[in-house]
Amino acid sequence: MISKKLVIPLDKVTLRDVPSVGGKNASLGELLHDLAPQGVRIPGGFAVTAEAYRFFLQETGLDRTIRRTLKGLNVHDLADLARRGLSVREAIRGTELPKPLAQAIRRSYAQMERHYGRKVDVAVRSSATAEDLPGASFAGEHETFLNMRGAEEVLAAVRAAMASLFTNRAISYRVDKGFDHFKVALSVGVQKMVRSDLGCSGVMFTLDTESGFKDVVLINGAWGLGELIVQGEVTPDEFLVFKPTLADGRHALISKRLGVKNRKFVYNSNRGLHSIKLAKTSPRELGTFVLTENEVLTLARWGAAIEKHYSARAKRWTPMDIEWAKDGRTGELFIVQARPETIHAGRDYAKVRQYTRTQDAPVLVRGAAVGSAIASGTARVILDAKHIREFKPGEALVTTMTDPDWEPIMKIAAAIVTNKGGRTSHAAIVSRELGIPCVVGTERATRKIRTGQKITVDASGNEGLVLQGTVPFHITEHDVKKMPQTRTEIMVNVAIPDSAFAASFLPVRGVGLAREEFIIASQIGVHPLAALHFKKLPPVLRRKIHKQMAGWTDPVEYYVDKLAYGIAKIGAAFYPRPVIVRFSDFKTNEYRTLPGGELYEPKEENPMIGWRGASRYYHPDFAPAFALECRALRKARTDMGLTNIIPMIPFCRTSEEGRKVVALMKKHGLDRATDKTLKVYVMCEIPANVILADQFLNIFDGMSIGSNDLTQLTVGIDRDGSALVRGIANENDPSVRQLITEAIQRCRARHKYIGICGQGPSDMPDFAQFLVKQGIESMSLNPDSVVPTLLAVARLEKKIAKSEKRRAKSEKREK
Repeated sequence: MISKKLVIPLDKVTLRDVPSVGGKNASLGELLHDLAPQGVRIPGGFAVTAEAYRFFLQETGLDRTIRRTLKGLNVHDLADLARRGLSVREAIRGTELPKPLAQAIRRSYAQMERHYGRKVDVAVRSSATAEDLPGASFAGEHETFLNMRGAEEVLAAVRAAMASLFTNRAISYRVDKGFDHFKVALSVGVQKMVRSDLGCSGVMFTLDTESGFKDVVLINGAWGLGELIVQGEVTPDEFLVFKPTLADGRHALISKRLGVKNRKFVYNSNRGLHSIKLAKTSPRELGTFVLTENEVLTLARWGAAIEKHYSARAKRWTPMDIEWAKDGRTGELFIVQARPETIHAGRDYAKVRQYTRTQDAPVLVRGAAVGSAIASGTARVILDAKHIREFKPGEALVTTMTDPDWEPIMKIAAAIVTNKGGRTSHAAIVSRELGIPCVVGTERATRKIRTGQKITVDASGNEGLVLQGTVPFHITEHDVKKMPQTRTEIMVNVAIPDSAFAASFLPVRGVGLAREEFIIASQIGVHPLAALHFKKLPPVLRRKIHKQMAGWTDPVEYYVDKLAYGIAKIGAAFYPRPVIVRFSDFKTNEYRTLPGGELYEPKEENPMIGWRGASRYYHPDFAPAFALECRALRKARTDMGLTNIIPMIPFCRTSEEGRKVVALMKKHGLDRATDKTLKVYVMCEIPANVILADQFLNIFDGMSIGSNDLTQLTVGIDRDGSALVRGIANENDPSVRQLITEAIQRCRARHKYIGICGQGPSDMPDFAQFLVKQGIESMSLNPDSVVPTLLAVARLEKKIAKSEKRRAKSEKREK
């Protein structure tokens, strides 16, 4: 281990040197030493050690000055904290470095000039020796200085970085975490700048930052230098890559979302510690993703390699928080920092906590959810950090964005809502560590919410909602390890892809129903025929759809990609467990609500039993739209490698319809003859499906009972119809039960899959018991019904097993 050295080249540093160079610099050295040979590009430089920092303080007497200044400090007295913190920082910045240290830094910078050219531009970053350790995150606590050129600027930036160890928020954070001010030292990294001011940059996590789902790489990016993302000044582009199939060489990009990137940091011609400036992005940059798909996959492979390396060293899974940059001159990608992720690393994934709202309320604003929780409180709108003293414990902070200056009040907030920022912004990072719900990137929260207003911040899904008033919710905690195993497979219904990662931790064997229509309505927002006939649409409608498909130039590719991403996200969340995806089952009145729908959808008196399901797919008026659904599903299964996805045909009235749809699927690349992993199921929701079950089972690999539609078509009650008749019968009606019993028996006799994905088992425990007794293979439930139903099923199966055992003994005695 290197010790007592003032300056060390980064490529001579490893993780063993954390006490000397801090977490960031040690990680950079580790990357250069072990990952660069694998093709991961990392810019070089040198580290000013923690010994150099201590040498500086001791030689100049600054250590005594700091102790005197901070003696008796109460960090909750914000005015006193600000006064003393400023005094310490000014003392450090205004003191010259001892001659041996200054000379060592000059020599190291001269070596960089010989390698990279005269007056090489460098980033000067802090690296605290207690930084980036599990349980402690100094995100944004200390300062970084970019585009430093020449030895004199580097020396000034090194002093300023050391002074940032005593920012107000850093002082406060150390007190809260129990760190002694002099037990934490500061190393400073001096690293070659990547010209991302001419390109783009961002952050990458080797897990989903909200749910902790470990099989994805999350990449955020924006134009220019990366500081704006952490500061939350922009909402970055977001990409998700699925690690297991990426490792198999598949095109494993399972999601991408265009951000709001209206500003960027670029180089400033003025010199000094702040030689960067804000600039507006161009219209082209606003509507363009910062990375190509191949660049995303390259970064994801690097991220996975870095995670693998750190996990092997730690002998346990170690998710990573990584910074990347793209040089606008050369087009090359670089990793510029990597550190262990500190929020989920020590989490017990067997404990699943679910927040569920029990009532609805008007939605004030929407954004990206952070924290997977719900909280209510009184809103406090603050537009400038100088007003943070007005904030009271337990209030919900509503602001444009946060930076480290806000942390003293963030710690006492019930929830946080920001106009700007993404999932890797400062507000998001701190909220996760504090365990409070946060909604970022709402764009207009400070205009739609007023101080004193009661609000509820729901970050329990991927889309964050800020609701009016105090909305009731309940919290359920499950220990998955303690859940009993059941013969009946318990599966889960997933409506919204963004909730899939969180739902994947539930004790289920897969997804019994994922509905394409939810993806189409919430994430695509365009009628498929409008996408196909885009050039023929009225100009007003074209403009509306063009705005919706920002980031794409072809509306058909937009439709296919977004549908494939929605399907893939659910498939990836539960991989390799089966995920049954039902092709779109919109009724005509529902399709008409989509932009362009009124041009293509007829008006029907009773859409519930009209043009829906299979009858649409082969009809000449809709067959081109069904082809898009097949393309999307094939993309998820074949390109992305998610072969656990099982397509299902809804509302198939006759076996002839079934044959037509299967033939169309084959035409569009979903062929069971060439893909032996592909199965195709059909919904069992029409009495004809049961009466002629063998004919349908000659075509399909199994059935999933849709108890809602089967009930309405058996007892003649439109489930969307009048409340005057709706209460007459439900799934427990003897006629419905008889049909379900027959369907189960026919499927089991033919050794075909038989499950149920209707609402009934979630709502009626006695109906769930009936299904178990009949020998249903699987039950798919709403997420909040999974645990209670699983426990009830386990008890019932145990009771049935005892009864069968007694019966067997009795029969044996009789013989």
